[in-house]
Amino acid sequence: VREARSRGALQSVRPFQNFLAHGIRWTESLDDAIDAVIWCTGYRPALDHLHSLGVVDVDGRVDVQNTRSTSEPRLWLLGYGDWAGASSATIVGVSRTARACVASISAALRSNLES
Repeated sequence: VREARSRGALQSVRPFQNFLAHGIRWTESLDDAIDAVIWCTGYRPALDHLHSLGVVDVDGRVDVQNTRSTSEPRLWLLGYGDWAGASSATIVGVSRTARACVASISAALRSNLES
């Protein structure tokens, strides 16, 4: 991580404001074409910053099927939901879910290319 930061390959940015038809909006004057967003939430996710995206329900939760948001098809939440357990705090523990998440994103992107 330190090496990636030192060469400018890893940077921290503020959360984006909202999803657009073909990407995301960072600010009123800056949009980016984005196919998928993986949000790594942790054990006790603070989801307030996701309210503006329209994905948080009245109970304060994001509805997901596996790791994919049911209301925003370009959003996957890793570390969120029923699968989190004691071993999910480790690379080994999260690897199965991470691989499944990547497979889900790959399938969605392939499906979008075919349509």
